[in-house]
Amino acid sequence: MDIRQATFNKPTSMTYPQFRQLVIENYQMKYYMYHLLTWPQLSFVGVDQKGRVVGYILAKMEEDPTDEPHGHVTSISVLRTYRRLGLANKLMQQSQKAMRNVFGAKYVSLHVRKTNRAALSLYQDTLGFAVKEIEKKYYISNM
Repeated sequence: MDIRQATFNKPTSMTYPQFRQLVIENYQMKYYMYHLLTWPQLSFVGVDQKGRVVGYILAKMEEDPTDEPHGHVTSISVLRTYRRLGLANKLMQQSQKAMRNVFGAKYVSLHVRKTNRAALSLYQDTLGFAVKEIEKKYYISNM
């Protein structure tokens, strides 16, 4: 598995059909493009041996000037058949490293459904994230 910077329409990066297979949130495409154009250093894809995109992380820097610099993971997804291979961990590590090195991020935030046990395990047990707060009704569905 290879980790590469996310771009659109370059060989072995994201094409629209590959991307749509991975997307789990209902953001509009322009929202993804905004991230890739504004913070191109922070989003990455996982590519298999055949050059197919099998996972991605979309990240940004928070823009509140009164807060200390910190990153935010907007979305991360790995195709089901490639889960439990460490790809999400590698994507998270690469993005966090870029946040620190490029923008001086002091910490990283993200949102996760409390029912998503696999993601909670990755964030808390593997990556050392802690719950800061619970936002009621953040997600549209109750999943």
